[in-house]
Amino acid sequence: MAGKFTSFVMFAEMRTGSNFLEANLNLLPGVMCHGEVFNPHFIGKKDNFSLFDIDMAARDADPHAMLAALRAQTDGLAGFRLFHDHDARVIAAVLADPACAKIILTRNPVESYVSLKIAQDTGQWRLTNASKLKTARVPFNAPEFEAHLTGLQEFQILLMNSLQCSGQTAFYIDYEDLQDLGVLNGLAAWLGVAGRLDAVDPKLKKQNPEEITDKVLNPAEMEAALARLDRFNLARTPNFEPRRTAAIPSFVAAADAGLLFMPVKGAPDAELRAWLGRIGKGGVVTDFVQKTLRQWKRANPAHRSFAVLRHPLPRAWAGYLQVLAGGDDLNLRRLLVKAYQLPLPPADAPPEALREGFLAFLRWLKIYLGGQTGQKIDPALASQTAVLQGFAQFQGPDLLIREERLTEGLAFLAAELGLVAPPGPTLAADARLLAICDAELEDAARDAYQRDYVGYGFGRWRA
Repeated sequence: MAGKFTSFVMFAEMRTGSNFLEANLNLLPGVMCHGEVFNPHFIGKKDNFSLFDIDMAARDADPHAMLAALRAQTDGLAGFRLFHDHDARVIAAVLADPACAKIILTRNPVESYVSLKIAQDTGQWRLTNASKLKTARVPFNAPEFEAHLTGLQEFQILLMNSLQCSGQTAFYIDYEDLQDLGVLNGLAAWLGVAGRLDAVDPKLKKQNPEEITDKVLNPAEMEAALARLDRFNLARTPNFEPRRTAAIPSFVAAADAGLLFMPVKGAPDAELRAWLGRIGKGGVVTDFVQKTLRQWKRANPAHRSFAVLRHPLPRAWAGYLQVLAGGDDLNLRRLLVKAYQLPLPPADAPPEALREGFLAFLRWLKIYLGGQTGQKIDPALASQTAVLQGFAQFQGPDLLIREERLTEGLAFLAAELGLVAPPGPTLAADARLLAICDAELEDAARDAYQRDYVGYGFGRWRA
Protein backbone atom coordinates (compact mmCIF):
# COMPACT_ATOMS: atom_id res chain seq x y z
CA MET A 1 0.00 0.00 0.00
CA ALA A 2 3.03 2.31 0.32
CA GLY A 3 2.68 5.51 -1.70
CA LYS A 4 -1.00 4.96 -2.42
CA PHE A 5 -2.38 7.11 0.38
CA THR A 6 -3.03 10.84 0.09
CA SER A 7 -4.41 11.21 3.63
CA PHE A 8 -5.31 9.13 6.66
CA VAL A 9 -8.02 8.85 9.30
CA MET A 10 -7.68 7.39 12.79
CA PHE A 11 -10.93 5.72 13.87
CA ALA A 12 -10.97 5.66 17.65
CA GLU A 13 -13.07 6.45 20.71
CA MET A 14 -12.58 8.36 23.94
CA ARG A 15 -9.99 6.81 26.31
CA THR A 16 -8.46 4.47 23.73
CA GLY A 17 -5.09 6.24 23.54
CA SER A 18 -5.81 8.33 20.46
CA ASN A 19 -4.02 11.41 21.86
CA PHE A 20 -0.88 9.35 22.39
CA LEU A 21 -1.03 7.78 18.93
CA GLU A 22 -1.58 11.20 17.35
CA ALA A 23 1.43 12.62 19.22
CA ASN A 24 3.64 9.82 17.89
CA LEU A 25 2.36 10.17 14.34
CA ASN A 26 3.19 13.87 14.48
CA LEU A 27 6.79 13.01 15.37
CA LEU A 28 7.15 11.38 11.95
CA PRO A 29 8.56 13.74 9.30
CA GLY A 30 5.96 14.41 6.64
CA VAL A 31 2.97 13.44 8.79
CA MET A 32 0.43 15.78 10.40
CA CYS A 33 -2.62 14.64 12.39
CA HIS A 34 -4.98 17.58 13.07
CA GLY A 35 -6.99 16.10 15.94
CA GLU A 36 -10.77 15.78 16.08
CA VAL A 37 -11.52 17.97 13.08
CA PHE A 38 -15.19 16.96 12.95
CA ASN A 39 -16.05 16.90 16.66
CA PRO A 40 -19.56 18.44 16.99
CA HIS A 41 -18.40 20.88 19.68
CA PHE A 42 -14.99 22.07 18.44
CA ILE A 43 -12.50 21.70 15.59
CA GLY A 44 -9.30 19.76 16.20
CA LYS A 45 -9.02 20.34 19.93
CA LYS A 46 -11.06 21.73 22.81
CA ASP A 47 -11.91 25.45 22.60
CA ASN A 48 -10.70 25.69 18.99
CA PHE A 49 -13.44 26.67 16.53
CA SER A 50 -11.74 27.16 13.16
CA LEU A 51 -9.13 25.52 10.94
CA PHE A 52 -7.85 26.54 7.51
CA ASP A 53 -10.03 29.68 7.82
CA ILE A 54 -13.13 27.47 8.03
CA ASP A 55 -15.33 27.98 11.10
CA MET A 56 -17.78 25.50 12.64
CA ALA A 57 -20.83 26.78 10.76
CA ALA A 58 -19.03 26.48 7.40
CA ARG A 59 -17.62 23.08 8.34
CA ASP A 60 -21.04 21.74 9.29
CA ALA A 61 -22.63 23.18 6.15
CA ASP A 62 -20.02 21.59 3.87
CA PRO A 63 -17.74 19.06 5.60
CA HIS A 64 -16.28 17.99 2.25
CA ALA A 65 -14.75 21.46 1.85
CA MET A 66 -12.98 21.00 5.19
CA LEU A 67 -11.70 17.61 4.03
CA ALA A 68 -10.38 19.14 0.83
CA ALA A 69 -8.70 22.01 2.69
CA LEU A 70 -7.10 19.64 5.18
CA ARG A 71 -5.54 17.63 2.37
CA ALA A 72 -4.56 20.59 0.20
CA GLN A 73 -3.11 22.85 2.90
CA THR A 74 -1.07 20.31 4.88
CA ASP A 75 2.54 19.68 4.03
CA GLY A 76 2.94 15.92 3.76
CA LEU A 77 0.40 13.29 4.72
CA ALA A 78 -2.60 14.86 6.46
CA GLY A 79 -4.90 13.05 8.85
CA PHE A 80 -7.38 13.45 11.69
CA ARG A 81 -9.18 11.51 14.40
CA LEU A 82 -12.77 10.37 13.85
CA PHE A 83 -15.12 8.99 16.53
CA HIS A 84 -18.50 7.30 16.14
CA ASP A 85 -20.43 10.46 17.10
CA HIS A 86 -18.60 12.76 14.69
CA ASP A 87 -20.04 13.90 11.35
CA ALA A 88 -21.68 10.89 9.72
CA ARG A 89 -21.14 12.39 6.25
CA VAL A 90 -17.39 12.43 6.83
CA ILE A 91 -17.38 8.87 8.13
CA ALA A 92 -19.13 7.76 4.93
CA ALA A 93 -16.82 9.83 2.71
CA VAL A 94 -13.52 8.56 4.10
CA LEU A 95 -14.72 4.95 4.25
CA ALA A 96 -15.52 5.16 0.53
CA ASP A 97 -12.09 6.65 -0.35
CA PRO A 98 -9.37 4.03 -0.86
CA ALA A 99 -6.74 6.80 -1.00
CA CYS A 100 -7.49 7.63 2.63
CA ALA A 101 -5.62 5.22 4.92
CA LYS A 102 -7.67 3.79 7.78
CA ILE A 103 -6.07 3.31 11.18
CA ILE A 104 -8.42 1.58 13.64
CA LEU A 105 -7.46 1.97 17.29
CA THR A 106 -9.15 -0.30 19.82
CA ARG A 107 -9.02 -0.95 23.54
CA ASN A 108 -10.59 -3.46 25.91
CA PRO A 109 -14.04 -1.87 26.40
CA VAL A 110 -14.05 -2.44 30.17
CA GLU A 111 -10.78 -0.53 30.46
CA SER A 112 -11.98 2.30 28.23
CA TYR A 113 -15.29 2.56 30.15
CA VAL A 114 -13.61 2.73 33.57
CA SER A 115 -11.00 5.17 32.26
CA LEU A 116 -13.78 7.39 30.92
CA LYS A 117 -15.57 7.33 34.28
CA ILE A 118 -12.36 8.29 36.09
CA ALA A 119 -11.66 11.15 33.66
CA GLN A 120 -15.21 12.43 34.13
CA ASP A 121 -14.81 12.25 37.90
CA THR A 122 -11.38 13.91 38.10
CA GLY A 123 -11.62 16.26 35.13
CA GLN A 124 -8.18 15.07 33.99
CA TRP A 125 -8.20 13.96 30.35
CA ARG A 126 -4.48 14.25 29.52
CA LEU A 127 -1.43 13.79 31.74
CA THR A 128 1.96 15.28 30.91
CA ASN A 129 3.32 15.65 34.46
CA ALA A 130 3.06 12.53 36.60
CA SER A 131 3.26 14.61 39.79
CA LYS A 132 -0.13 16.11 38.92
CA LEU A 133 -1.90 12.77 38.51
CA LYS A 134 -5.45 12.72 39.88
CA THR A 135 -6.84 9.35 40.91
CA ALA A 136 -10.27 8.09 41.80
CA ARG A 137 -12.23 4.89 42.24
CA VAL A 138 -15.53 4.92 40.41
CA PRO A 139 -18.73 2.86 40.49
CA PHE A 140 -19.26 0.31 37.73
CA ASN A 141 -22.76 0.77 36.27
CA ALA A 142 -23.77 -2.35 34.32
CA PRO A 143 -26.50 -0.79 32.08
CA GLU A 144 -24.23 2.15 31.33
CA PHE A 145 -21.38 -0.19 30.42
CA GLU A 146 -23.62 -2.23 28.11
CA ALA A 147 -24.64 0.99 26.34
CA HIS A 148 -20.92 1.86 26.03
CA LEU A 149 -20.21 -1.62 24.64
CA THR A 150 -23.11 -1.40 22.18
CA GLY A 151 -21.85 1.90 20.79
CA LEU A 152 -18.34 0.52 20.30
CA GLN A 153 -19.61 -2.68 18.74
CA GLU A 154 -21.99 -1.02 16.30
CA PHE A 155 -19.28 1.36 15.07
CA GLN A 156 -16.80 -1.48 14.63
CA ILE A 157 -19.38 -3.45 12.65
CA LEU A 158 -19.95 -0.43 10.40
CA LEU A 159 -16.21 -0.05 9.79
CA MET A 160 -15.68 -3.74 9.12
CA ASN A 161 -18.63 -4.05 6.75
CA SER A 162 -17.72 -0.90 4.82
CA LEU A 163 -14.13 -2.03 4.34
CA GLN A 164 -15.20 -5.53 3.30
CA CYS A 165 -17.75 -4.26 0.77
CA SER A 166 -15.24 -1.85 -0.79
CA GLY A 167 -12.33 -4.29 -0.81
CA GLN A 168 -10.16 -2.21 1.51
CA THR A 169 -8.09 -3.03 4.55
CA ALA A 170 -7.09 -1.08 7.64
CA PHE A 171 -4.18 -0.99 10.08
CA TYR A 172 -5.55 -2.29 13.38
CA ILE A 173 -3.71 -1.29 16.51
CA ASP A 174 -4.64 -1.98 20.12
CA TYR A 175 -4.11 0.29 23.10
CA GLU A 176 -1.63 -2.21 24.54
CA ASP A 177 0.56 -1.87 21.41
CA LEU A 178 0.95 1.90 21.59
CA GLN A 179 4.24 1.67 23.51
CA ASP A 180 5.68 -0.83 21.03
CA LEU A 181 8.16 1.07 18.85
CA GLY A 182 8.18 -1.74 16.29
CA VAL A 183 4.43 -1.55 15.84
CA LEU A 184 4.49 2.25 15.50
CA ASN A 185 7.24 2.05 12.88
CA GLY A 186 5.28 -0.68 11.13
CA LEU A 187 2.39 1.76 10.94
CA ALA A 188 4.72 4.36 9.42
CA ALA A 189 5.82 1.84 6.79
CA TRP A 190 2.20 0.94 6.03
CA LEU A 191 1.34 4.63 5.59
CA GLY A 192 4.15 4.86 3.05
CA VAL A 193 6.21 7.54 4.80
CA ALA A 194 9.98 7.37 4.97
CA GLY A 195 10.46 8.54 8.55
CA ARG A 196 10.76 6.25 11.55
CA LEU A 197 10.64 6.82 15.30
CA ASP A 198 13.71 6.39 17.52
CA ALA A 199 11.56 6.47 20.67
CA VAL A 200 7.91 6.95 21.60
CA ASP A 201 6.65 10.39 22.57
CA PRO A 202 7.72 11.02 26.21
CA LYS A 203 5.31 13.84 27.06
CA LEU A 204 2.01 12.02 27.58
CA LYS A 205 1.90 9.73 30.63
CA LYS A 206 -0.30 6.70 31.17
CA GLN A 207 -3.11 7.44 33.59
CA ASN A 208 -4.49 4.92 36.10
CA PRO A 209 -2.15 1.95 35.45
CA GLU A 210 -3.64 -0.06 38.33
CA GLU A 211 -5.51 -3.36 37.98
CA ILE A 212 -9.06 -2.86 36.76
CA THR A 213 -10.55 -4.19 40.01
CA ASP A 214 -8.61 -1.54 41.95
CA LYS A 215 -10.19 1.26 39.91
CA VAL A 216 -13.83 0.51 40.74
CA LEU A 217 -15.79 0.71 43.97
CA ASN A 218 -17.82 -2.44 43.29
CA PRO A 219 -15.56 -5.05 41.63
CA ALA A 220 -17.83 -7.96 42.59
CA GLU A 221 -20.80 -6.34 40.88
CA MET A 222 -18.63 -5.62 37.85
CA GLU A 223 -17.55 -9.25 37.58
CA ALA A 224 -21.16 -10.44 37.92
CA ALA A 225 -22.27 -8.06 35.15
CA LEU A 226 -19.45 -9.10 32.84
CA ALA A 227 -20.24 -12.78 33.41
CA ARG A 228 -23.40 -12.28 31.34
CA LEU A 229 -21.28 -11.38 28.33
CA ASP A 230 -18.80 -13.43 26.33
CA ARG A 231 -15.54 -12.39 27.96
CA PHE A 232 -13.39 -13.95 25.25
CA ASN A 233 -14.71 -11.52 22.64
CA LEU A 234 -14.40 -8.32 24.67
CA ALA A 235 -11.05 -7.33 23.15
CA ARG A 236 -11.65 -8.85 19.75
CA THR A 237 -10.83 -6.76 16.69
CA PRO A 238 -12.70 -5.53 14.77
CA ASN A 239 -15.99 -6.13 16.58
CA PHE A 240 -17.48 -7.57 19.74
CA GLU A 241 -20.10 -10.24 20.40
CA PRO A 242 -23.00 -10.33 20.82
CA ARG A 243 -23.86 -8.04 17.92
CA ARG A 244 -26.73 -6.16 19.54
CA THR A 245 -28.33 -3.62 17.27
CA ALA A 246 -31.92 -4.05 18.48
CA ALA A 247 -31.80 -2.28 21.87
CA ILE A 248 -32.24 -5.65 23.60
CA PRO A 249 -31.14 -4.35 27.05
CA SER A 250 -34.20 -2.09 27.06
CA PHE A 251 -36.67 -4.98 26.62
CA VAL A 252 -38.93 -5.82 29.57
CA ALA A 253 -40.75 -9.11 30.21
CA ALA A 254 -43.52 -9.95 32.64
CA ALA A 255 -42.28 -12.52 35.13
CA ASP A 256 -44.04 -15.88 34.51
CA ALA A 257 -46.53 -14.36 32.05
CA GLY A 258 -44.92 -14.79 28.63
CA LEU A 259 -45.26 -11.11 27.63
CA LEU A 260 -42.32 -9.12 26.25
CA PHE A 261 -42.41 -5.33 25.86
CA MET A 262 -40.07 -3.76 23.29
CA PRO A 263 -40.01 -0.03 24.11
CA VAL A 264 -39.76 2.55 21.34
CA LYS A 265 -37.96 5.53 22.85
CA GLY A 266 -40.16 8.59 22.92
CA ALA A 267 -43.33 6.46 23.16
CA PRO A 268 -44.98 5.24 26.41
CA ASP A 269 -42.55 3.26 28.53
CA ALA A 270 -42.81 3.56 32.32
CA GLU A 271 -46.58 3.00 32.24
CA LEU A 272 -46.15 -0.25 30.31
CA ARG A 273 -43.44 -1.50 32.66
CA ALA A 274 -45.81 -0.90 35.58
CA TRP A 275 -48.63 -2.74 33.78
CA LEU A 276 -46.36 -5.72 33.08
CA GLY A 277 -45.46 -5.82 36.77
CA ARG A 278 -49.12 -6.36 37.65
CA ILE A 279 -49.90 -9.22 35.26
CA GLY A 280 -49.25 -12.88 36.01
CA LYS A 281 -47.48 -13.45 39.31
CA GLY A 282 -46.13 -9.92 39.32
CA GLY A 283 -42.71 -8.48 38.74
CA VAL A 284 -40.67 -7.94 35.59
CA VAL A 285 -37.50 -9.30 34.02
CA THR A 286 -35.04 -6.72 32.64
CA ASP A 287 -31.39 -6.26 31.61
CA PHE A 288 -31.57 -8.73 28.74
CA VAL A 289 -28.74 -9.61 26.40
CA GLN A 290 -29.21 -11.90 23.41
CA LYS A 291 -28.31 -14.99 25.43
CA THR A 292 -30.69 -14.31 28.31
CA LEU A 293 -33.49 -13.17 25.98
CA ARG A 294 -33.27 -16.44 24.05
CA GLN A 295 -33.32 -18.32 27.34
CA TRP A 296 -36.45 -16.43 28.40
CA LYS A 297 -38.13 -17.20 25.06
CA ARG A 298 -37.36 -20.92 25.39
CA ALA A 299 -38.72 -20.91 28.94
CA ASN A 300 -41.92 -19.22 27.70
CA PRO A 301 -42.71 -20.99 24.41
CA ALA A 302 -46.17 -19.38 24.13
CA HIS A 303 -44.87 -15.85 24.61
CA ARG A 304 -46.06 -12.71 22.82
CA SER A 305 -44.07 -9.53 22.18
CA PHE A 306 -45.34 -6.04 21.53
CA ALA A 307 -44.33 -2.43 20.96
CA VAL A 308 -46.37 0.75 21.25
CA LEU A 309 -46.57 3.38 18.51
CA ARG A 310 -47.12 7.02 19.40
CA HIS A 311 -48.35 9.64 16.97
CA PRO A 312 -45.23 11.46 15.64
CA LEU A 313 -46.36 14.91 16.79
CA PRO A 314 -46.65 14.19 20.56
CA ARG A 315 -43.58 11.95 20.29
CA ALA A 316 -41.59 14.84 18.80
CA TRP A 317 -42.99 17.04 21.59
CA ALA A 318 -41.66 14.60 24.20
CA GLY A 319 -38.24 14.71 22.53
CA TYR A 320 -38.40 18.51 22.41
CA LEU A 321 -39.11 18.72 26.14
CA GLN A 322 -36.24 16.33 26.80
CA VAL A 323 -33.87 18.59 24.84
CA LEU A 324 -35.17 21.70 26.64
CA ALA A 325 -34.44 20.00 29.96
CA GLY A 326 -30.95 19.05 28.80
CA GLY A 327 -31.75 15.38 29.42
CA ASP A 328 -30.77 13.93 26.05
CA ASP A 329 -27.64 11.83 25.60
CA LEU A 330 -26.09 14.01 22.90
CA ASN A 331 -26.28 17.43 24.62
CA LEU A 332 -28.38 18.71 21.73
CA ARG A 333 -29.71 21.83 23.42
CA ARG A 334 -26.31 23.52 23.52
CA LEU A 335 -25.57 22.43 19.96
CA LEU A 336 -28.94 23.57 18.57
CA VAL A 337 -28.70 27.00 20.14
CA LYS A 338 -25.04 27.55 19.27
CA ALA A 339 -24.75 25.99 15.82
CA TYR A 340 -28.30 26.31 14.47
CA GLN A 341 -29.56 29.37 16.37
CA LEU A 342 -32.81 27.64 17.35
CA PRO A 343 -34.93 29.77 19.74
CA LEU A 344 -35.12 27.14 22.46
CA PRO A 345 -36.84 28.50 25.59
CA PRO A 346 -36.73 27.10 29.12
CA ALA A 347 -39.12 24.22 29.72
CA ASP A 348 -41.43 26.41 31.82
CA ALA A 349 -41.70 29.20 29.23
CA PRO A 350 -45.08 30.68 28.18
CA PRO A 351 -47.04 28.84 25.45
CA GLU A 352 -46.04 31.28 22.69
CA ALA A 353 -42.34 30.75 23.32
CA LEU A 354 -42.76 26.96 23.57
CA ARG A 355 -44.61 26.94 20.24
CA GLU A 356 -41.96 29.06 18.48
CA GLY A 357 -39.20 26.79 19.75
CA PHE A 358 -41.13 23.61 18.91
CA LEU A 359 -41.81 24.73 15.33
CA ALA A 360 -38.11 25.50 14.83
CA PHE A 361 -37.22 22.15 16.40
CA LEU A 362 -39.57 20.26 14.04
CA ARG A 363 -38.05 22.00 11.02
CA TRP A 364 -34.58 21.12 12.27
CA LEU A 365 -35.69 17.50 12.77
CA LYS A 366 -36.38 17.25 9.03
CA ILE A 367 -32.74 17.94 8.11
CA TYR A 368 -31.46 16.00 11.15
CA LEU A 369 -33.30 12.82 10.17
CA GLY A 370 -32.35 13.38 6.53
CA GLY A 371 -28.66 13.04 7.43
CA GLN A 372 -27.89 16.65 6.56
CA THR A 373 -26.44 17.69 9.93
CA GLY A 374 -23.90 14.92 10.46
CA GLN A 375 -25.12 14.40 14.03
CA LYS A 376 -25.70 10.95 15.47
CA ILE A 377 -29.43 10.22 15.63
CA ASP A 378 -30.82 10.03 19.17
CA PRO A 379 -33.16 6.99 19.39
CA ALA A 380 -35.80 9.19 21.05
CA LEU A 381 -35.86 11.36 17.92
CA ALA A 382 -35.37 8.70 15.25
CA SER A 383 -38.36 7.67 13.17
CA GLN A 384 -40.33 4.80 14.70
CA THR A 385 -39.86 3.04 11.35
CA ALA A 386 -36.09 3.01 11.88
CA VAL A 387 -36.43 1.84 15.49
CA LEU A 388 -38.65 -1.07 14.51
CA GLN A 389 -36.28 -2.02 11.70
CA GLY A 390 -33.56 -2.17 14.34
CA PHE A 391 -35.70 -4.55 16.41
CA ALA A 392 -36.04 -6.76 13.34
CA GLN A 393 -32.29 -7.36 13.32
CA PHE A 394 -33.04 -9.71 16.19
CA GLN A 395 -36.82 -10.28 16.12
CA GLY A 396 -39.68 -7.91 15.39
CA PRO A 397 -42.66 -7.61 17.78
CA ASP A 398 -45.77 -9.76 17.31
CA LEU A 399 -48.07 -6.80 17.77
CA LEU A 400 -47.88 -3.04 17.31
CA ILE A 401 -50.35 -1.20 19.53
CA ARG A 402 -51.38 2.39 18.86
CA GLU A 403 -51.11 4.53 21.97
CA GLU A 404 -54.73 5.65 21.59
CA ARG A 405 -55.88 1.97 21.53
CA LEU A 406 -53.63 0.83 24.33
CA THR A 407 -56.33 -0.61 26.61
CA GLU A 408 -57.83 -2.77 23.84
CA GLY A 409 -54.41 -3.90 22.62
CA LEU A 410 -53.23 -4.98 26.06
CA ALA A 411 -56.50 -6.83 26.70
CA PHE A 412 -56.07 -8.68 23.39
CA LEU A 413 -52.51 -9.71 24.30
CA ALA A 414 -53.59 -10.98 27.71
CA ALA A 415 -56.47 -12.96 26.16
CA GLU A 416 -54.02 -14.54 23.70
CA LEU A 417 -52.21 -16.05 26.69
CA GLY A 418 -55.34 -16.86 28.71
CA LEU A 419 -54.64 -14.15 31.27
CA VAL A 420 -56.89 -11.57 32.87
CA ALA A 421 -55.52 -8.16 31.97
CA PRO A 422 -55.16 -5.62 34.77
CA PRO A 423 -56.53 -2.16 33.94
CA GLY A 424 -54.47 -0.51 31.25
CA PRO A 425 -52.62 2.76 31.87
CA THR A 426 -54.46 6.00 31.24
CA LEU A 427 -52.31 8.33 29.16
CA ALA A 428 -53.40 11.95 28.93
CA ALA A 429 -52.14 14.31 26.23
CA ASP A 430 -49.86 17.11 27.42
CA ALA A 431 -52.06 20.15 28.02
CA ARG A 432 -49.30 22.47 26.79
CA LEU A 433 -49.20 20.75 23.41
CA LEU A 434 -53.01 20.72 23.19
CA ALA A 435 -52.99 24.47 23.77
CA ILE A 436 -50.55 25.31 20.96
CA CYS A 437 -51.19 22.59 18.38
CA ASP A 438 -52.24 23.94 14.99
CA ALA A 439 -52.01 23.09 11.30
CA GLU A 440 -48.52 24.59 10.95
CA LEU A 441 -47.11 22.31 13.67
CA GLU A 442 -48.96 19.32 12.20
CA ASP A 443 -47.45 20.00 8.75
CA ALA A 444 -43.95 20.44 10.18
CA ALA A 445 -44.24 17.12 12.05
CA ARG A 446 -45.37 15.39 8.85
CA ASP A 447 -42.40 16.83 6.95
CA ALA A 448 -39.99 15.58 9.62
CA TYR A 449 -41.52 12.11 10.05
CA GLN A 450 -42.74 11.39 6.53
CA ARG A 451 -41.70 7.73 6.82
CA ASP A 452 -43.88 7.19 9.88
CA TYR A 453 -46.88 9.07 8.52
CA VAL A 454 -46.83 7.19 5.24
CA GLY A 455 -45.69 3.82 6.59
CA TYR A 456 -48.16 3.64 9.47
CA GLY A 457 -51.02 5.76 8.16
CA PHE A 458 -50.91 8.52 10.74
CA GLY A 459 -53.35 11.36 10.18
CA ARG A 460 -53.61 14.69 11.95
CA TRP A 461 -53.21 14.41 15.68
CA ARG A 462 -56.19 16.63 16.49
CA ALA A 463 -58.40 15.72 13.53
